[in-house]
Amino acid sequence: MRLKIMPLKKSFSVHRVPLILFLCQVMSALEVPLDLVQPPTITRQSPKDYIIDPRENIEIQCEAKGKPPPSFSWTRNGTHFDIDKDPLVKMLPNSGTLVISITIEGKAESYEGVYQCTARNERGAAISNNIVIRPSRSPLWTKEKLEQITILKGQSLVLPCRPPLGLPPPIIFWMDNSFQRLPQSERVSQGLNGDLYFSNVLPEDTREDYVCYARFNHTQTIQQKQPISVKVHSMDELNDTITANLSDSEFYGAKSYIERPPKLLTPEGRTSHKEELRENVLSLECIAEGLPTPSINWTKEDGELPINRTSYTNFRKTLNINHVSEADSGKYKCTARNPLGFVEHTISVTVKAAPYWITAPKNLVLSPGEDGTLICRANGNPKPKISWLTNGVPIEMAPDDPSRKIDGDTILFSDVQESSSAVYQCNASNEYGYLLANAFVNVLAEPPRILTEANLHYQVITDRPAMLDCAFFGSPIPTIKWFKGTKGSVLQENTYIFHDNGTLEIPVAQKDSAGTYTCVVRNKLGMAKNDVHLEIKEPTRIIKHPEYKVVQRGGKVSFECKVKHDPTLIATLTWLKDNGELPNDGRFSIDNDHLVIMNISDEDDATYTCVANTSLDIVSASAVLRVVDRPNPPFDLELTSLLERSVQLSWIPGDENNSPITDFIIEYEDSLHEPGIWHHHSDVPGTQTTAELKLSPYVKYSFRVIAVNSIGRSLPSEVSEYYMTKAAEPEENPTAVEGIGSEPDNLVITWQPLKGFDSNGPGLQYKVSWRQKDGDDEWTSVVVANVSKYIVSGTPTFVPYLVKVQALNDVGFAPEPVIIIGHSGEDLPMVAPSNVHVNVVNSTLAEVHWEPVPPKSIRGHLKGYRIYYWKVKNSSKRNKRHVEKKILTFNGNKTHGMLPGLEPFSHYMLNVRVVNGKGEGPASVDQVFNTPEGVPSAPLFLKIVNPTLDSLTLEWDPPSHPNGILTAYTLKFQPINSTHELGPLVDIKIPANMTSLILRNLSYSTRYKFYFYAQTSAGSGSQITEEAVTTVDEGKMAGVHPPAVGADKAMASRQVDIATQGWFIGLMCAVALLILILLIVCFIRRNKGGKYPVKEKEDAHADPEIQPMKEDDGTFGEYSDAEDHKPSKKGSRTPSDRTVKKEDSDDSLVDYGEGVNGQFNEDGSFIGQYSGKKEKEPAEGNESSEAPSPVNAMNSFV
Repeated sequence: MRLKIMPLKKSFSVHRVPLILFLCQVMSALEVPLDLVQPPTITRQSPKDYIIDPRENIEIQCEAKGKPPPSFSWTRNGTHFDIDKDPLVKMLPNSGTLVISITIEGKAESYEGVYQCTARNERGAAISNNIVIRPSRSPLWTKEKLEQITILKGQSLVLPCRPPLGLPPPIIFWMDNSFQRLPQSERVSQGLNGDLYFSNVLPEDTREDYVCYARFNHTQTIQQKQPISVKVHSMDELNDTITANLSDSEFYGAKSYIERPPKLLTPEGRTSHKEELRENVLSLECIAEGLPTPSINWTKEDGELPINRTSYTNFRKTLNINHVSEADSGKYKCTARNPLGFVEHTISVTVKAAPYWITAPKNLVLSPGEDGTLICRANGNPKPKISWLTNGVPIEMAPDDPSRKIDGDTILFSDVQESSSAVYQCNASNEYGYLLANAFVNVLAEPPRILTEANLHYQVITDRPAMLDCAFFGSPIPTIKWFKGTKGSVLQENTYIFHDNGTLEIPVAQKDSAGTYTCVVRNKLGMAKNDVHLEIKEPTRIIKHPEYKVVQRGGKVSFECKVKHDPTLIATLTWLKDNGELPNDGRFSIDNDHLVIMNISDEDDATYTCVANTSLDIVSASAVLRVVDRPNPPFDLELTSLLERSVQLSWIPGDENNSPITDFIIEYEDSLHEPGIWHHHSDVPGTQTTAELKLSPYVKYSFRVIAVNSIGRSLPSEVSEYYMTKAAEPEENPTAVEGIGSEPDNLVITWQPLKGFDSNGPGLQYKVSWRQKDGDDEWTSVVVANVSKYIVSGTPTFVPYLVKVQALNDVGFAPEPVIIIGHSGEDLPMVAPSNVHVNVVNSTLAEVHWEPVPPKSIRGHLKGYRIYYWKVKNSSKRNKRHVEKKILTFNGNKTHGMLPGLEPFSHYMLNVRVVNGKGEGPASVDQVFNTPEGVPSAPLFLKIVNPTLDSLTLEWDPPSHPNGILTAYTLKFQPINSTHELGPLVDIKIPANMTSLILRNLSYSTRYKFYFYAQTSAGSGSQITEEAVTTVDEGKMAGVHPPAVGADKAMASRQVDIATQGWFIGLMCAVALLILILLIVCFIRRNKGGKYPVKEKEDAHADPEIQPMKEDDGTFGEYSDAEDHKPSKKGSRTPSDRTVKKEDSDDSLVDYGEGVNGQFNEDGSFIGQYSGKKEKEPAEGNESSEAPSPVNAMNSFV
């Protein structure tokens, strides 16, 4: 939101302009309009101490106002300065300012002196301060020959600067010949006098270019001293060279290089005195020498240092107190201290004061006959002397005026007249300076006038103060009253504040404060008034402040700042970064009230402020953006305390990037065994930078450290130095030791080898030991290389062994290993289960029992028992399939099991075998059993053919799975009337040897629903349903109509026989005649040698599927039984030949045994349920049935 506001005509913001106006009027409450007669007033003058640049013209300012306009004159060094006699001096027009042209000719020194300006008119004379003119000076250093300073390491040294006196004094600094500042510290620093102090010297202080520079700011010149050469010798160098060539006296000082307590270099002694003028900066200095380098501390006796005005510079060697006053006088103590002792110095400070105003005299405007007072009060240390002048002349020498009386610092006026008008000067002076003030007495008789512009419009924010201006003048001083509205009463002080300058203040403006206000001023000479208008506006508020954000480097952030303001004002919204302008960067964008920063970097970490302002008010809200990221990697890794089995690692943390480091991860590389692979060693809290690391023997270590904060992990640090630990015997043995035979006569011992890191030394090997568990044999041992397997041959079959594997290297053996039990190789079981018998539970389930084999005959780990069973096919069938044996395995030492999923009315055989880890044992004697009859499956299909007006013919095939001997078929049917309801149910029993049936005496043009199923002695099987009608329907043949899916009621429609309709007979005749004509045409074309186009296409694109089979193509038929010729199923729709196939519902072996062989309980019983799905029983009577399908209607044509 960047909108601009245009101010109303003649309107002001009370919050801004009137406040400035008010302050100006308070300062000069009796400002006389310039169109009225008044004495001169000095408005501008040069400073008292005026240092000029001698290369430029001199300009001495003196400006004044008055009515009539004043004339100007000057004095120089107390005598009249006749500017007309000096061609280089001129006075500016309508001004008292002097311009002295010295750039072409003349010298500035010729015009040094004390100047004073006088502005005079018929009402009096005002004078300026005494202006002292002095040209700036920047003299050169006196030439001197400087010899090299030779000094012992550790001694103190002072390099003098002694700059030339200049005007003003120069700024001193030390540099080398390359104009680079010399580094300073607590040990080496520059004093207030410009000298360079060394508390103790070091060899690095040796150099030949210590240069002191003096910068004279007024003339912008720099002077330099001759370079000073310093040579610092150590005691060793001294022993080598001094004895032959030098004596001790040739060195700077004579003390040897020893540690010593502090001693002050400046100031000298134990006490000193310092004077400073009020309001100046008090600077106290203490510089000490000593070894080690002393530190400086400051205190004030009998008092505290002023907190808000105290600062330290020059490495705490200088104490600065700003704006000193008489209260800062006292004793200040500096203490220089090092480990060998301390030294103190007390500085007594006296604060003096040049004169300063308590009450400066102010202009006085009186009407004839009035009384008045001029007051001039000043203070200082010492107390200043007050003297009065009138029109620039000492008052004692001025003409008498009966209307005035002098009483020290006060002049009393009574019954003044116009002749009493004059300018009075008050001078307050002591030894440190003076003050001079002009104040006039102007006797006038003037009716009131309002100086403020008429009909001003003010706008102010609710709950802010409103300042309504009414500046006025009159003599005598008028009275002022304020009114609100055209008929308002006088405003009272209990709600409003009335200022002497006429301003009306409303402390807390409210909505009802709006309106027109009138100020009325009166004196005995007349009256004046003025209207001002006040509008109250709603404040600007930030209703949605930007919020503190923490964003990862490279991310994006959005600050929101919603503003509500007075609708009559236009608000401007700007964004600042750290109180400055936003960077001119495309990553920063402002969208309405959002500041968006893209691709954030570290430089964006700052405080962002939204500033909303109108012409009347301004509000702001800030939020901090903290840019975070993963830490920078640690650096400067160092290994210390190097022991055989431990080391101390230290490091320096990298930048935490505004997110505290929580942990350090220490990783190591074993370059001896696994070079290039880093392993985790330990974690260290983020507050630590050292860690004691436990080490393993015979490892070549290197380390790196990774820092972790809430954002993530840093990059790894640089790698530390290598550290190789000594070899030792192994501390661990191989793991995962096993003894398992792969052949009946061996024992294979395997183990997980030690890693190179765990070998603890060179020459890693393994001692493999074994013996039979149940024997008294001694251990047999063999030492093998660094492998993971050893094979013991010639063992008995499946015998338990005790096995152990111990690690060793060139240093020694690992601790005694753990003993495990293994077995030599297995062989196939030797004995088959006995006493196998079968209990038939039902037509699909049988239970098998057997006696377990002797444990010794198993010759391995018992895995369980396995049942092989198969169905014996009927020998009367010509097509025989391969006998498919099914297998069920029962884990563990079971003695029985269940065989599910058997076919009813079938002949089965089975045998049982024991199983170990090697394989199966011999089979038991085959057992034979038969399953009883079960209910049959649904008939293979049901067809309804040859429908007539009163009969239907039904044809079917027996069930594909009769599951026994069929005893009969049951047919149930019922009519469906025109209201879609089912009629009475008819039940017919049909002999089992029949495959068709004709139903007669049926109703004309009626739909029937049929239910058909087979039966054995075990019960009824699944049913099959069909629908058909007893008449044809509009030229389409009556046929099978499968019921519509999901219908709640069977639907039937009465159908009309269209074969008897005349129009239908005529249509059929026309079609027959057309076909006859086409046949004749084709016959004629064929006899002429033409070829029927369709025949050509048929010859060209013969169907490959009806090509004759070659006898030698290698294709043979596959043996299959009747189950392989079931009609295909297409969705849920009845096949076109009106046959309905019922899916088998035999039990599946997948629901039993383990894996593909089924699942059983611990006792071998079958887990699961048998479930079947049957067609819904036919509805009796008029109950609703399935709705007939439209497909049936189409298939009903024959």
